Amino acid sequence: MDTIDPLEQALHAARALVLADLVARQVAEAEVVSLVEESVAHRRWWVEQWPEGIDYVAGLVAQDVQDALLERYGRWPLCPVCGSGDPHALDVEPELGPDPHWVCGKAGVVVAPVGGLT
Repeated sequence: MDTIDPLEQALHAARALVLADLVARQVAEAEVVSLVEESVAHRRWWVEQWPEGIDYVAGLVAQDVQDALLERYGRWPLCPVCGSGDPHALDVEPELGPDPHWVCGKAGVVVAPVGGLT
């Protein structure tokens, strides 16, 4: 039995988590999924250069997709916590660390882990 390469496992997990969030927020259109694939390809190179960063891939892919969506479509994912004021996006915390979560920076509330949006 072949062993699974930890890099590939981390990249597939990151892809699945971010896709789950996109599906949950009903924005997983083909063009958006392509943004995920672009990020995964970029992060493959990044982890090959810095193998110690493998645990950070899911949060980085989430941030990459969020940034790409902001440039092309607008804020994502919108905060479900704050009911008033201007709509704002959730942030990924930690910015560079394991176990990333979507957080409302305004309210200081953890909304969901990356991959756990509803």
